[in-house]
Amino acid sequence: QVQLVESGGGLVQAGGSLRLSCAASGRTFSTYAMGWFRQAPGKEREFKAAISGSGARTYYGDSVKGRFTISRDNAKNTVYLQMNSLKPEDTAVYYCAASTYYSSSRYYSTTDMDYWGKGTLVTVSS
Repeated sequence: QVQLVESGGGLVQAGGSLRLSCAASGRTFSTYAMGWFRQAPGKEREFKAAISGSGARTYYGDSVKGRFTISRDNAKNTVYLQMNSLKPEDTAVYYCAASTYYSSSRYYSTTDMDYWGKGTLVTVSS
């Protein structure tokens, strides 16, 4: 079992920054690919970023490339999402997820991920 707990969400003005954190349980954290997804009201949950188990490789969805940075600290069992130049359309609940089957960085669908956090709300005002 892997438990994931997100934190760091909140209200920010357009153009601002936030850093999300996701603390994970489990002794083999460094073997999991980790991802960040988001779900806006009335929309499906969508992939935004992934990082390989070692942290050496990352992959981003088109709408956040160049603005968001995913990273991880395997000593702390934590993955981060640094979000810069935020836009109102970034408003959503952000979820971190773990894939205990895959360890690479690539696009992941929601069905690829085994474990999910409960999410943290990010609201970007215009």
